[in-house]
Amino acid sequence: MLNRIICDPPIAPYEAIRGPASLELSPLKTRQQATWAAGDFATVGTTLQIVGEELCEALDLRAGQRVLDVAAGNGNAALAAARRWCSVTATDYVPALLARASQRAMANRLPMEFEIADAEALPYADGSYDVVMSTFGAMFTPDHEKPANEMLRVCRSEGKIGLANWTADGFIGQLFKTIGRFIPPPADMKSPALWGAKEHIADLFGHDASAIRSENKNFMFRYRSDDHWIDVFKNYYGPVLKTFETLDARLHPSLIADLKTLIAQYNVARDGTMVVPGEYLQAVIVKR
Repeated sequence: MLNRIICDPPIAPYEAIRGPASLELSPLKTRQQATWAAGDFATVGTTLQIVGEELCEALDLRAGQRVLDVAAGNGNAALAAARRWCSVTATDYVPALLARASQRAMANRLPMEFEIADAEALPYADGSYDVVMSTFGAMFTPDHEKPANEMLRVCRSEGKIGLANWTADGFIGQLFKTIGRFIPPPADMKSPALWGAKEHIADLFGHDASAIRSENKNFMFRYRSDDHWIDVFKNYYGPVLKTFETLDARLHPSLIADLKTLIAQYNVARDGTMVVPGEYLQAVIVKR
């Protein structure tokens, strides 16, 4: 089941957007959905806009192309594609995130479509899109092969798939390793950071690709201080928020200390602020 939200000027009031249809999800994915719906990821996600812009340039998008953003969150890559006059559909299984994305589209008067959908079972026909992309989204699915195969399936022959995925050795990869020492991830779930390895992308997409171009890039996390970053992520970034909620309060100081140590290892600022490079893999796959 899916629920379509269309934002096409003249723009309807945000209040006109109704509740989404429910999806049939496994218990693990239901927990994941609750995690990403916690807090307000858009507060963090909006700062990542440059990643979507750079991915669209790497994809060499052309006006009029049909573009699908998978696990779009609050719509960074989708909005970037719409700014390039593409016909864009953004999907996610967290309705609240798509609602925030639709608000942004409305504010910018960008015609787009938003659909509640599972990255592992996309509700589109084979070859429906010229370009399929995902920024820090599909990498968090439990079964890596399913979203990769779905993105390949809905992309037309000679179309492109664009990805931005955190690396294991980068700041966010190490963030998940840090919080995993306090609240271990599900034993049956593959590490999302595998998507940040060129070899894993080749394994997932190479069987139906004529070319794969990838490079490691950095997104700079710029915050007032380490305390500012911790406050934002503790209150708005679902995985960190849920870690603090689940963890015994007596261990909160230890987690905060470890987060501060992690930030100090990466922080290149020397003026009391936080400027931390977050390494990610940008990949462009050309479908055979």
